[in-house]
Amino acid sequence: MAGAGSAAASRSWLLLVLLLLSAFAAPAAGLGSAKKVYMREKVRKMFYHAYENYMVHAFPHDELKPLTKTFTDSLSELGNLKLERLPQNYNGSALTLVESLSSLVVLGNYTEFERGVLWLSDNLTFDVDARVNLFECNIRVLGGLVSAHILATDSKSRLEHGLYKNQLLDLARDLGQRFLPAFETPTGLPYAWINLKYGVMEDETTETSTSGCASGSLILEMGALSRLTGDPRFQAAALRALRKLWSMRSPLNLLGTTLDVVTGDWIEYSSGVGAGVDSFYEYLIKAYILFGNDEFWDMFHSSYLAVQKYFRHGPWYHEADMRTGKATYWQLTSLQAFWPGLQILVGDIAAANSSHREFFYVWDKFGVLPERYLLDHGMLHPTEKYYPLRPELAESTFYLYQATRDPWYMEVGETIINSLNYYTRVDGGFASVRDVTTMELEDHQHSFFLSETCKYLYLLFDDSFLAGQNYVFTTEGHPLPIRGSWHEKLPEAYIPANWTSVKNENQAIRLSALSQQVCPATTTGGSISLQIESACHIPDLHADHRCRTDDECGIDSTTCRKRVCSMAGFCGLWLFIP
Repeated sequence: MAGAGSAAASRSWLLLVLLLLSAFAAPAAGLGSAKKVYMREKVRKMFYHAYENYMVHAFPHDELKPLTKTFTDSLSELGNLKLERLPQNYNGSALTLVESLSSLVVLGNYTEFERGVLWLSDNLTFDVDARVNLFECNIRVLGGLVSAHILATDSKSRLEHGLYKNQLLDLARDLGQRFLPAFETPTGLPYAWINLKYGVMEDETTETSTSGCASGSLILEMGALSRLTGDPRFQAAALRALRKLWSMRSPLNLLGTTLDVVTGDWIEYSSGVGAGVDSFYEYLIKAYILFGNDEFWDMFHSSYLAVQKYFRHGPWYHEADMRTGKATYWQLTSLQAFWPGLQILVGDIAAANSSHREFFYVWDKFGVLPERYLLDHGMLHPTEKYYPLRPELAESTFYLYQATRDPWYMEVGETIINSLNYYTRVDGGFASVRDVTTMELEDHQHSFFLSETCKYLYLLFDDSFLAGQNYVFTTEGHPLPIRGSWHEKLPEAYIPANWTSVKNENQAIRLSALSQQVCPATTTGGSISLQIESACHIPDLHADHRCRTDDECGIDSTTCRKRVCSMAGFCGLWLFIP
């Protein structure tokens, strides 16, 4: 596929698609080099406008309030919609600095990266009486520290000799140990909230989200921490939770959104690919890439097919009841915009492009991407009209450009950059949008604006950071290197026999691309070249779609439903069972 720009790479099996970020050696088509440099520098200025204002007006507190040029110690507020049990003496953990470290390396500023690493080494502590959201603290702080430690010991960005002695890894280990009491439940599913000093608080809520309790942004960071420290407890806790969650899926291979960690009962049965469950799908496929455990692939495979079958409606993905597959809510949420990027990792480029264009249409319509848009009414959600500088559309745009080299995605990136500068840039940084209909601003610059939004936009126009490197980006945009030593065993997908059948002109393909772990965009089967059009698609046995039995019919490329043989002898979706 287009990541390496060669025909050989385009015929490779899934992992080469998954590692497309590692081999961007081909010259980019589309925008001229001068324009690319101009856009890259425009993003660089955006990052430093946000970063420098934070360092001047908010550091070492958590996040910047750009309108008033003050700060907020928001780590304990993240995910805390009712602002309950806020700490009295918490003065911040330099959250935005932690989140910015990997971006500084991507931008090539090793001097500021070193300064930030050394400050955190000398000053950051987690021995504070603060109740934090496990999900948020993991993806932002633990992930930021683990990634920065790896970058600090990398030969390209290695700090001055003798200055760095694994201090960030020590901080990450300390934080990970403070997470472990959250997993001490009858089910192994962790509490959503943990006090960094005292552990799980008395009368703590037992409700959590699917993303927060399992592979959603726990398995990557905690798995990486186990490999770096040699302490297996971190991955073991996250993996136990993931396995428990997977055992709670419905017969349709669907999960709900919220559950009780003590009883293991579902609280909210409606689910989709957005808030509350998005990271579950993202981290299954990324954990497979990073750790090479086929168990992750098997879970993802089943989940992805279920999503395509029960959530997909054309280019959109609605929500459905995990028990019945019946549609519940027809809405676009801004967090769903990550999905096309995930589909690129699977190699499902056509589906990714289709959904991405719909998200960009909504962005273009409002100037930014609203938090929630009601598809069935064609209108904004009455109370969720905000845009908090989210990165998901920029992230998917970056992945799609790397997979296709289509210059249109650079034009999308330019539109996003211009919108952010026009609507959200203020003298004191970048402000969130409170209402996309009026463009009224909110006094908050989220740390992920620096760790993700600016990073993905920069990489869209300059991917030199990725040259010769294999990385998986966490859900917070922190890069983790793909290392053979981290793989528990050689993945079965490496076995050449797994994909030689794709090249056998005398054998018709009777498995989907997802099952074979190959790229659907370039896979054909049999002497009549039946093209696999999507990750779940299985072509009919005969090109003219004639059949004598159901076994000669495949899987529909759009709905992922089984096609059957009609009385007239043609394959189709004749028996539609919703």
